This record gives sequence, C-alpha cells and structure tokens, in this order.
Amino acid sequence: MRRSVAIIGTRGYPSYYGGFETAVRHLAPYLARNGWDVTVYGRAGAVRLDDPTREKLVTSRNTPGLETKSLSTMSHGLTATVDAIVRKHDVALIMNVANGFWLPLLWIRGIPSVVNVDGIEWDRQKWGRVAKNVFKAGAAFTARFATRLVYDAIAISERWERDFHRGGDFIPYGGTKAASVDPGDGLLKRQYVLLVARFVPENTVPQFLKAVELLPDEVQVVIVGSSGYGGELENQTQALVDERPNVRWEGHVSDDARLFGLWQNAGVYFHGHSVGGTNPALVQAMMCGAPTLALDTIYNREVLGDTGQFTSSDPHEIASAIMRLLNDDSERERLSKLTAERAIDYYSWEGVLAKYEESLITALKGWRS
Repeated sequence: MRRSVAIIGTRGYPSYYGGFETAVRHLAPYLARNGWDVTVYGRAGAVRLDDPTREKLVTSRNTPGLETKSLSTMSHGLTATVDAIVRKHDVALIMNVANGFWLPLLWIRGIPSVVNVDGIEWDRQKWGRVAKNVFKAGAAFTARFATRLVYDAIAISERWERDFHRGGDFIPYGGTKAASVDPGDGLLKRQYVLLVARFVPENTVPQFLKAVELLPDEVQVVIVGSSGYGGELENQTQALVDERPNVRWEGHVSDDARLFGLWQNAGVYFHGHSVGGTNPALVQAMMCGAPTLALDTIYNREVLGDTGQFTSSDPHEIASAIMRLLNDDSERERLSKLTAERAIDYYSWEGVLAKYEESLITALKGWRS
C-alpha cells in the first residue's frame, strides 16, 4: 500500500534557500522513488519548477502566508498544515519548531508527525525577546505533540533531553561528492579565503568582515551570502568590496556547481556559525575538501572532529589563524584530505535519507499500533 507524506516548513521543492531546502531536494525524490506519495509545501516564487533535476513524482504545493521576517514561517506552516489535513496525508514531516503550534491540529486528525527541531532558535541573536519566546513555546508544543523528533546533532539532542525530556532520532545533514570544478574568475587555487553564510550576527559575519580588513591587501577573499532582506551587514560588505579590489561578494549562490567549485579550491574556508547543530554548509564544505577554520563551538567540533582548525570570534585571532593556514601548504592539504574522508564516512546522503524514511515508518507504525 502506498503511503503519503506531507513535508511542511520549507520554502518548497525544489528550492535552494537553506539547509532545510537542501535536505528536501534530496529527501523528496528519494521517498517518491521508494513508493511514497510525496507532497512538499512551499511558497509562491520560491520554487524552481523548471529545474532540470526536479523529480516529477514529487508534488509541489504552495499555500499562502505573510511574507515578513517574523511571520512567514508560522503563517505558511499553518496554511500548509490545514491543507495537509484536508488531503488526509498519512504522516507529516515538519521542519522547524516554529510550526510546533500547529501539531495539535495534526494530532486531533490522527496524522502522526516527525519534526526536525533545527537548532536552538531561542538562543539566536537575530531574534528579539518576543520571537525567542515564540520559538521556545513552539518547542514546548513540539515536545508535547510531535510523534517523533529528529535532531541533526548529538549536542542538540542532549539539550532537548535536558530541557524538554524528549529523546529522538539523530539524523545529520548530508553532503554531495562532486566532480572537480575550477574556481574561475581569476581566483588562485588554495590561495583565497571563503565565507559562505547567511548574514546574521550569530554566523560571526561582522567579526569576519573586520578580520578581512586586517588581512594583507593582496589576499583574495570571496564572500557568499546575504540576509535576504538587506541591512547593515550588506552595507558593510559592499563598503569592504568598494575599498579592497581583492574582495568579492557574490551574494546568494544557488548554482551548486559554482558553490562546490569555490569550496573545492579555497585556501581557507571560514565557518563562523555559533548556534545550530550539524550545519549543512559545513558538511558540504567538508565533502568538497575545503581546509576549514571554524568558530570554536560544541557543534562545529562535533562535526569536524580533528579535521579542522578552530578560533574564537575575535577579529584579530580570526585574521591570524587565516594567515597561518594560508602560509602552510602542507597543513592545508592535510586538512583537505581529512575533512573529505570524514564527510564520506559520517555525512553521506544515502545514510541520511534512509534514516529519515525509517523515522517516518516508525512514526506511522507507532501511531497505528
């Protein structure tokens, strides 16, 4: 018997916005090819239906919502949840605890849910007091009404067990092993510094920009990312580009081949994410063999193990660590080899997708037993 799953909480399929969207681009086709009826809920304008890699077995449905920074996730989550109930899906995969408020609706209608809780959103600097309280309340609803929980890092699971007394399934993000791509645009292999991050304070973007100002003028720097809404960090980045010819800002890059090429050829990839769990950008950078300098956090150490270097958020320390690695050819090549090996061993998509399917099946069996 075919089973139907509704995937709620991303911008849709296929979309290239962030980590959840990356996971769904792999998961939705995998489930569909394994006999599931898959519907991915999204937002108008965020889905690339002409994408040549799109799996036609996957149904994409857009539902309305409020397109604001604070309300878009919850409003789209509500309308998607209502639609999923009307269509009587067998199980729902929910991304983000902000959608936890709508889990009682699924519970009442007898639809089990698997929830990827994401990071500890109420610890993020980008949210104000009200938003943080909303996320924490959503987490409480998730802990109470979700059938199963998914954590993308062991450290996240430990936090949830301590704060909400809920266990769950550890399922990290995966990475794609890609063919070698030239960096192009006059970039020198293993000689440039790369940042790939959404422009929010907890990704250490402000400190990185200050560190770049401390680097020698001849050092090439490539910055990938934006906030999606404009703001001070975009202004600071543009000012840096205007002042320093060797700094380039590519904004949000949705072309995987371009992004993989930048990671494959970087001399130093700086990963400044301070909250969250297993970060998909870090996993993909490792799969591409990028010599990685990461902010020293429990999450980044869990993912990198001993295959990366670590630094504090102090701009002077970031700049010094970058230069030490840029000036050490043998260490860059050693880290490149080790990170790629670790990514293949622990973060392959094949294992990740199988675990998601197993979690969905377990939720269904537990609900019906």
